[in-house]
Parts: sequence; structure tokens; C-alpha cells
Amino acid sequence: MKIALYGAGAIGGWMGVKLSQAGHEVSVIARGATLAALRQDGLRLIEGEETHTVQVTASDRPADLGVQDLVVIAVKAPAMASVAAQIAPLLDPQTLVLTAMNGVPWWFCEGLGGEFAGRRLKTVDPEGALAAAIPAGQTVGCVVHASCLVEAPGVIRHHQGYGLIVGAADGRPAERVAALTAALTAAGFNATQSAQIQRDVWYKLWGNMTMNPVSAITGATTDRILNDPLLREFVTRIMLEAKDIGARFGIAIDQAPEDRHAVTLKLGAMKTSMLQDVQAGKAVELDALVAAVRELGQITGVPTPNTDALLGLARLHASTLGLYPQQ
Repeated sequence: MKIALYGAGAIGGWMGVKLSQAGHEVSVIARGATLAALRQDGLRLIEGEETHTVQVTASDRPADLGVQDLVVIAVKAPAMASVAAQIAPLLDPQTLVLTAMNGVPWWFCEGLGGEFAGRRLKTVDPEGALAAAIPAGQTVGCVVHASCLVEAPGVIRHHQGYGLIVGAADGRPAERVAALTAALTAAGFNATQSAQIQRDVWYKLWGNMTMNPVSAITGATTDRILNDPLLREFVTRIMLEAKDIGARFGIAIDQAPEDRHAVTLKLGAMKTSMLQDVQAGKAVELDALVAAVRELGQITGVPTPNTDALLGLARLHASTLGLYPQQ
């Protein structure tokens, strides 16, 4: 396949190297230091003691790359407006768009039934620009279960995990999604196809929406957060609100927050991606991780006082640092 990566950060870079090694023609949309590094040294992946280097075509202009079979979007949510404005030259009606992102995506309601089907979430797509630029019928959601870090521009270190869960954004069965899952498996990922990708997105979000912003505010790793009894109770109350919201739109979570806390604690002193962004002076994706949950609470009639408090604290903290728009 001809595959373009929109974002060669931790996850995008990891996926790009493995897809290139599997024989696909990989190109990258990048800018600044990352673009310069890709052009000079290629895209590099460190796994254990080994470093794998692949040569990719890199540009900051999508028009230079032309129409693709697959576009992998692996950017943080704040960058999506720019992606939507520039992605057109990469797409034709046959192109699949794989979104490997955290939080509630703009297409989340496409695969929900009843009154929620196709509803636009203003917190993640306020003007509808994302939905207009990237057709839902060509969009495949991807939930990533892997840990990677950017060591330097164009240099990715993979720590653990190879899991990718993929599914059509609109929930319709598609042979092309099955073929994509097979291609990802052949490239070395532990890829599985989901019957409803929204369910997998929501389950991952159930932990991310608390650990990320709390760590960003406090500077603490996840083990320290959960070992503080007051913070643990606060996180639990937020998760119970999100659990109630999910049940209202048909995605029930059959775990208690304590079950998820136990899983998180097994990961040890984990530094979340949002904490890494704050420390690197990068914009934080609060809208997709927290504000969208609050909006879904308003839509479903679920009170969210604890989620509201977390959002208020996190956005004030981030906006004070210049990493989130002033309210």
C-alpha cells in the first residue's frame, strides 16, 4: 500500500517503521526539526538494543505526496484542525483514514444508535470541519495499546505493547477493514478488528481522562496519584460519572474503578503523555479527553460535578502555561 503518516511522533513513528519494514511505501507529513531529521537520517525505531532505520519520503506539503491507499493520523487532537485543512490531496474515495489518537474523536457518534447516531460534538469538532474533510465512511478508528516515546526528532523508542484495535467509524461491516487488520498483523502488530470501535475508545478513555490531566497538573506519575487516597477517591468519582454516561448511550463498562486502578498500578511509575506534553511545552488535548466527556454528560443528562472540577483545574493550569486557549 501507499501509506502516508500524519504525525511521526511516538505512535505514528513506531507504526511507520514497522509498516515500511513490511514492504509498504511509507511517506510522512512533518515539519520543523522532525522533517529535517527524516530527510537526513530516515525514520528510526529503537526496540531493546536494536535500532531500525527506514527511508521515507517526507514533506510538509500533502500535495507533494499525492493520493494514498491509507492515511494514518497520529497527531494530538489540537492539531486536527490543521490536518483537516490540508489532508485533501491525500484522499480519493477509496482511501482509508486510520485515526490512532487518544480521547473522544470527532466521529465518535457515527457508530452509536438512536438519537446519538451522527451527532456532532462541539468540543472536538466545533464547526464540523473535521467531519467535512474526512468522510466517516472512509474512517477507521484505532485504539493503541503500546508505550512509545520520542527520543529525538525522527527517533522513536518502543517500550512495550503491540496492540491495535481497529474498527469502522460508522460501524458498518467492511471487507476493507478486515484487510487492513490483516495487513497490520502481517506488519508485526497485535491487530484485532472491533465490531464497535466506540466501545474500545470509551474503555481506554475511562482511565486516560483522569490520569492524564491529574498528572499534568501535579507533575506526578500514575502510581503516586493512585497511592494518594484523596486523589484516588476523586479519580474514582470521575470514572463513575463517565461510566454512567457510557451506559446512557449504550456502552456499558462492566468493571469498577478499583479494577482499572489495579491495572494502572501494575504499570508502575508511568509518566502520562499529557504530562510529557506539559514538560515539553506542547499543547494539551483536554477537549478530546475531558471536555468531550462533559459534553456527552450534558447530552445524556448525567451530572458531572467531578469531571467539571477536573476540567476547570486542568484547563486553567494549561492556559496559564500557554498550552490551552484562554477561556
